[in-house]
Amino acid sequence: MKLLSILLFVCIPFVFLNFCKTPISCIAADFRTVVCPASENNPRNSEGDIIELKDGTLLLAWSKFAGRDDHANAVIAAKTSADGGKNWGEEFTLQESIGAQNVMSVSLLRLQSGTILFFFLTKNASDDLQLFLRSSTDEAKTWSEPRKISAIGGYHVMNNARSIQLASGRILAPIAWCADIGKTYDSQICFCYYSDDEGKTWHKAEGSVKLEDSAAMEPGLVELKNGTVLMIIRTRLDRIYRALSADQGETWSAAQAMDLIAPAAPATISRIPQTGDLLMVWNNNPLGNQAGWRGRTPLTAAVSADEGNTWTHVRNIEDDPDSGYAYTSIMWVNDRALLTYYHWKRGSENFQNTDLVLRSIPIRWFYE
Repeated sequence: MKLLSILLFVCIPFVFLNFCKTPISCIAADFRTVVCPASENNPRNSEGDIIELKDGTLLLAWSKFAGRDDHANAVIAAKTSADGGKNWGEEFTLQESIGAQNVMSVSLLRLQSGTILFFFLTKNASDDLQLFLRSSTDEAKTWSEPRKISAIGGYHVMNNARSIQLASGRILAPIAWCADIGKTYDSQICFCYYSDDEGKTWHKAEGSVKLEDSAAMEPGLVELKNGTVLMIIRTRLDRIYRALSADQGETWSAAQAMDLIAPAAPATISRIPQTGDLLMVWNNNPLGNQAGWRGRTPLTAAVSADEGNTWTHVRNIEDDPDSGYAYTSIMWVNDRALLTYYHWKRGSENFQNTDLVLRSIPIRWFYE
């Protein structure tokens, strides 16, 4: 009995300390919550991103719309969580609208130096959508003034959670561009803006990606282990397409179809830190483009162990056939992924009653 008491005295604190290293690791790793529910005056919450601050606080930012469509008034709203995403504080406005129509599509990027970059789009008209940037050196307590980094006119689309920093230090902002989204939608091409000085100055890359039979839309990026940059592209061709850059986003190979069937909806790609594999999240709808924007279901994950050439461990994150899910962000915290994405239900008008969902998933889930 005395020996048992000694063992319990020694082992229980050891187990507790190892289980509770941080508040985040002490919560259930697998959960789903409607983190930003729609309301009468706020019928659409979408296009979010999350960043972890140095003290473990999570900062979530998203497009908060006063209407349901892409051109309705909107601001970039935000809130924080101190317990790994289970509970969230009161929302606040991170970026007021400085456009004639709105601001939307936030990307949060921590640089190798520790500086946080905050990208967003400012929309004035169907031929005037520009990329803006703010930065913070004090863990999001204060931000620099908004600064336009897009260098030409026209309609620039950079999805939420899209900017990346390469191992070299170069920052890439992937863009789908056309002169006027209302008149020249099908002419969209993809290219990058880049910065080699932590976002102080920006340049438009010369190379671009164009498709013959579809607009090239909503690109996403990931750096491969050999330094090549992989671009994934939304299309109307029943597949996700891919292009490669061997010169840090300056020029691109011709786009080719991947094996992943998809409607015209954005996919999101990220590297799993603990395994080194790639994770893709997309709408694995067998109807492809025929599914339309209402067919953005299921929301599916797949893993690639060979740098995006083949994909395995295909699993549905959401699979309600009467719902739509899209514009996913992926952020890694300890041994789990934190995903945000919109949830729209059939029966509502175009993006009416669209909630922003937060899903926490243990990394092991993607391999089961």
